[in-house]
Amino acid sequence: MNTSISIEVRGLHKTLGSQQVLRGVDLSVNPGETMVIIGRSGGGKSVLLKHLIGLMRPTSGEILIEGQNIAGLGERQLGAIRKKVGILFQNGALFDSMNVGRNVAFPLLESGARNAGVIRKKVSEALGVVDLDGQQEKMPVNLSGGMRKRVALARAIISEPSCILYDEPTAGLDPIVSDSINRLIRRLQRRLGVTSIVVTHDMNSVFHIADRVAYLLDGRIYFLGSVEDLRQSADPRVRDFVEGRSGEAE
Repeated sequence: MNTSISIEVRGLHKTLGSQQVLRGVDLSVNPGETMVIIGRSGGGKSVLLKHLIGLMRPTSGEILIEGQNIAGLGERQLGAIRKKVGILFQNGALFDSMNVGRNVAFPLLESGARNAGVIRKKVSEALGVVDLDGQQEKMPVNLSGGMRKRVALARAIISEPSCILYDEPTAGLDPIVSDSINRLIRRLQRRLGVTSIVVTHDMNSVFHIADRVAYLLDGRIYFLGSVEDLRQSADPRVRDFVEGRSGEAE
């Protein structure tokens, strides 16, 4: 696998229509660590994540991938960056018309790979990492929610990225399946050594997988620290969120 990468966000602002979603986000992610970003629904977590791969452009500010500011790059230049970064979208974003094998192979095919034997081997290896090898012929409609997430994760890692972005990886899953996804995320980080950034408001996920936690509030990073720092925080706004009290939900 590729070596892990560093990511730095500096003074990131994003306005959508009349709404100021991000108001000066500063965040550094170290190579090989798992950074978990928490915050209210609709608070800008997914917007921030999409900036890290160039799917959204900032109103102002910088996004540095290995020291290179990607904020002003064109699509061709972004292509090289995106090869280093895999992303697991919230709903898995599988192609319903393709079987599991074709879904997982899609990034390779898009990048110009044509050797069928090599592609089959890489698909098998990626599915093996997520404990789904042998499921290549199944169609997405026949997969459970947890299996869809695993297939999407196999697709995210097949190009051997240096970083994986996860957008609400346990959303819509029951607690047991959520736990299996959390364990898989942690196992991937250890096995592949990748930098991982996880957007979630599932506190079980936070405590299971995070090296550090960033709490996005009112468009800025309000809290940044270790899981233990989060557990011990006496800040009422942090405590309200962690404990699910309605004072922070409104």
